[in-house]
Amino acid sequence: MKKNECPAVPMRFIFLPLILFLCSGCATFRMNFLVDKTEPLGESVIQGSNSESKILLVNIDGVISNSQGLSIFREPSSIVEETVSQLRLAATDKRIKALLLKIDSPGGTTTASDILYHEILNYKKRTGNKVVVLMMDMACSGAYMASLPADRIVAQPTSVTGSVGVIFMRPKLQGLLDKIGVSVQVSKSGENKDMGSPFREDARGEEELFGKIVAELNRHFYDCLLAQRKIDKANLELIRSARIFTSSEALKLGLIDEIGYPEDAIAACRLLAAMPDDSQLVVYRRLYYPDDNIYNTSQSSSSQSYSLVNLGPLNTLGSMKAGFYYIWSGAIQ
Repeated sequence: MKKNECPAVPMRFIFLPLILFLCSGCATFRMNFLVDKTEPLGESVIQGSNSESKILLVNIDGVISNSQGLSIFREPSSIVEETVSQLRLAATDKRIKALLLKIDSPGGTTTASDILYHEILNYKKRTGNKVVVLMMDMACSGAYMASLPADRIVAQPTSVTGSVGVIFMRPKLQGLLDKIGVSVQVSKSGENKDMGSPFREDARGEEELFGKIVAELNRHFYDCLLAQRKIDKANLELIRSARIFTSSEALKLGLIDEIGYPEDAIAACRLLAAMPDDSQLVVYRRLYYPDDNIYNTSQSSSSQSYSLVNLGPLNTLGSMKAGFYYIWSGAIQ
C-alpha cells in the first residue's frame, strides 16, 4: 500500500452496521418504502368528532397520468388509479356528505385528465355529494379540468391556475443521430404511418394534421369548461391564450369562486352540504400517521416519500411520454 493511501473497506463492513441499525429496537426509521398499492386503504380522521357526517379529503398531487412512474421497491399506483380507488370506496360510505379535492398539479395527459374529470362528475351524480376544490401551488390545465365538476373552487392567495389548452410534446433526435453517425431505416404501410417520428423532421402536411388533433382536443377541454363554469365572452378570449393566472386574476375571470385557505374550503364543504360544525374530516391512507393533518399528501402510494431511493426528476420523467397533454409545460422543465 502506498503512503497516504486509505485501505479498501470490504462492503460487508459498510452494510452490516446499517442493517443492524435498521433492525434494532432503538431505530425509529420506518420501512415505509415497502408499502404499495397492495396495502388496503384505511380511514384516518384528521379533525372533528361527528362520525355520522364526514368530509373526505382526496389529494391530487403531481403530473396526472395513468403511468406508474419509476420505483425500485414498490408497486406504485398512478394518480388516476389512486384517485378512482378512493372515490369508489367513498361511494360505499353513506356518512360521507362532501368531497374535498386538494390539488397541486401542473396537469397531465389528455386522457388521464379527462378520466379524472369524468370520474369526479360521476361520483357527484351517484352520491349527490358536494365537491369543493382547494388549489395549492398550482392547478393548471388538466388539473383545472379535474376541478371543473366542483360546486366551489377555492384557491390559495399564492396559487396559479389556468393554462386551459393542449400541447403536443415529442422528442426530436435527428440532429443527435446525425452527429454520431446513426440512422434509422423505416418501412411503412402508409404515407403517414410514422408521422411524429423522433428520428426525422415532420414531412409536409404533418404539422397541419397534428394541428387538427390539437384543435379537437382543445375543443373538448372548452366544452367541459363551458358546461361547468359561466364565463363571459370577453374573459373567454383571454383564457383561450392558454396562459396561467394568479388566483386574483382567476377570480375576476370566473375560473374560481373564492380565494382562501384550507379552513375556508372545509367551511365551504359544510355549508354546501348542510353539515354540522363537528363533522369529521377524513382521509384514506395505507399507513397510520401520528399527528396527522390536512397537509399530509402521503395517502397516495405513488408519493415519493415512501421510496428509499429518491430518483428526483426521473420520477416525473418516468411518467412522461410523447403525446398530447393538458399540462402547463413550464412547471415540468
